[in-house]
This record gives sequence, C-alpha cells and structure tokens, in this order.
Amino acid sequence: MACLLDEINNRDDRELLLQIQFNLFTLGSYLATEASKTGCGISEQDVYRLEEEMDKIEDLIPPLKTFVLPGGCKSNSLSHVCRTICRRAERMIYQIDESSQLDPLLFKYINRLSDYFFLLSRKQSFIHNTDEISVFYNY
Repeated sequence: MACLLDEINNRDDRELLLQIQFNLFTLGSYLATEASKTGCGISEQDVYRLEEEMDKIEDLIPPLKTFVLPGGCKSNSLSHVCRTICRRAERMIYQIDESSQLDPLLFKYINRLSDYFFLLSRKQSFIHNTDEISVFYNY
C-alpha cells in the first residue's frame, strides 16, 4: 500500500490511506494475538468512513457499464493490487475464524476495504483522464 500512497496526490485520499494503513497494522496485531485477549481495534466509524468515501467517489465518476481491468495509470493498477491483496486476506481471515471467534467488524471492514480500493482505482483513472480498460464478452 505504501507504493499506492506514493502515487496519490489528493490530500484527503492520502489521509484516508494512512488511516487504513494504521488500521491494518492494528488488525495484524489482533490476528496475531489470542482473540479473547484483545479487541480488533476497528469501529463502526472506520467502516462508515470507507462507505462515506465510496459514496463520494461514486458521485464523482461515471457509472460502471462493463467489467474493467487494472491499468491505464499507475495509481489505478496499484489500487487494484491492494484490492486483490485485500480479497486474499479476507479469505485467510475466514479460515482463521474457523478456529477462533473473530470480531465481526473485522470482516465488515476488510470487505468494504476491497470495495474502496476498486472505487479508488476508478477514481484514479477519472482524475488522470485515462480510459478504463473495458472487458466485453461475446456470448
């Protein structure tokens, strides 16, 4: 995520990315500790902040009409990398949850985070005035 942060120029986006990075470190320590001994450190406000930012991005960018692939500008591609890592982490967290009862906010946050990175990728294409790489299927 540090590489993505280096490519983002908007102050508000950078601040949110730094907060996300802090939250992920907190979640990492939660996952490395016996769940009953600590809280996950994520609040409903953290989830709400992601959802609020996603709403702002959706109001800014054109509606999605096709599937899109990563690319077009570096910050778009890096946002997609963060999104896919998030999805992989989400699957691993579900595996951990099979043996430990994890805080449900953790799942909500990590799921919304991957959605945020997808929308951030689209925002980056929009603000850099690059075309999104559309995928069209022939059936």
